[in-house]
Amino acid sequence: MITINVDPVAFHLGPVSVRWYGLMYAVAIIIGSLVIWPYARYKGINSGKLLNVVIWSVIAGLIGARLYYVVQQPLQPYLSEPWRIFAAWEGGMAFYGAIFAVVIVFIIAGRRMKISILDLLDVGAIFAVVGQFFGRIGNIINGDVIGFPTTAPWGFIYKNPDSFAPRHDIAYQPAAVFEVFIDVLLFLLLWFLRKKLKPGVLFFIYILGYSVSQIIVFFWRDNVVLFWGLKQAQLTAIGTIIAAVAVFLFIYFRGHSKSPKTPVN
Repeated sequence: MITINVDPVAFHLGPVSVRWYGLMYAVAIIIGSLVIWPYARYKGINSGKLLNVVIWSVIAGLIGARLYYVVQQPLQPYLSEPWRIFAAWEGGMAFYGAIFAVVIVFIIAGRRMKISILDLLDVGAIFAVVGQFFGRIGNIINGDVIGFPTTAPWGFIYKNPDSFAPRHDIAYQPAAVFEVFIDVLLFLLLWFLRKKLKPGVLFFIYILGYSVSQIIVFFWRDNVVLFWGLKQAQLTAIGTIIAAVAVFLFIYFRGHSKSPKTPVN
């Protein structure tokens, strides 16, 4: 078994507890921005516009991720103490909420700034997969993305009493580690294809890859089963795949219908 005995709180600034999870989000934003900068320039997006989009996307993504997590939980505790809706330090961010919120930001920003929305989506796909990698490192430290109890040699035992693991004397499937490996593979694929595809296709591949990974990984996650033996994230993933394929086909066929036809002699 692998023992994790790290305090989720990295350090204190007076009465404020600075957590590793929050630090990983900050690292994700910084590293993600640096990685996408040259790709955005390649897409014709200047630094000023990109910075503006990144700022609004980060804000929307954090709010969307938290709210999407909250609506999946029993609402009574949040209704009785509304401030807990924003208490992300208690654990709980759903990445699909971030994706949905950021796509809305891209649509609005693209129209207002006269930037191709499809190009923004491609850039956002690279940013997202980089951000997810560092976010999962925070999950590994927290012990808040874990699978079922296991006796496998790769199981994680969270010894620190302040970790989010339900128990500190048994091992769990390291679901966050599985997702780290998926993020690395998905990043390598997207980076290799980033200049080889039509606008928008890279984002579609990211959504498809991420959603399929969620369907698979959540069979090891200890979450509540809702319908047909599937959990909330798996149902969301299936719905997202269907919606993404529908939008992709719509854009593809609309583009073909608008392409000039070759005159027949």
